[in-house]
Amino acid sequence: MPEKAKQKETKVLAPRRPFMDLTRWDSEMDRMMEDFFGRSMRPWWPAQWLRGDGEITAPVVDVYEEKDEVVVKAELPGLDKKDIEVNISDSELTLKGQKKKEEEIEKENYYRRERSYGAFLRSVELPTDVQADKVKASFKNGVLEVRVPKTEEAKTKTTKVQID
Repeated sequence: MPEKAKQKETKVLAPRRPFMDLTRWDSEMDRMMEDFFGRSMRPWWPAQWLRGDGEITAPVVDVYEEKDEVVVKAELPGLDKKDIEVNISDSELTLKGQKKKEEEIEKENYYRRERSYGAFLRSVELPTDVQADKVKASFKNGVLEVRVPKTEEAKTKTTKVQID
């Protein structure tokens, strides 16, 4: 038997990262599709919403209509209401904010200091005409809720559709 075959094989243990290959594959597929079609195939997932570590920096937003109002809810965990700005112009609602977090722990033979910063800007097109001067917003448990009253015209606007 050859000398090499008799030697014991040494294996190196490495941490298993099952999603690293998927991320690389996903990026490569996006690049190939963009090269082929000449444009991004995922306009619903803007690249500027992602940080290098894959964390989404734009808030998750729900927009829905109730009888007299348009309601916008945004998830903003870890923020205070003083860190959030809400603006409305014409038929667009804009949420803007910045997260600043610093944490420091110092004990005997132990020291940890972490900082995280990040800004976001998210604009949402409102589905109907609204009364911008009567907007109300509340912030509770990391969820921002903005209620915008509809105009009287928008409340009664119903179009009957003929079915063929």
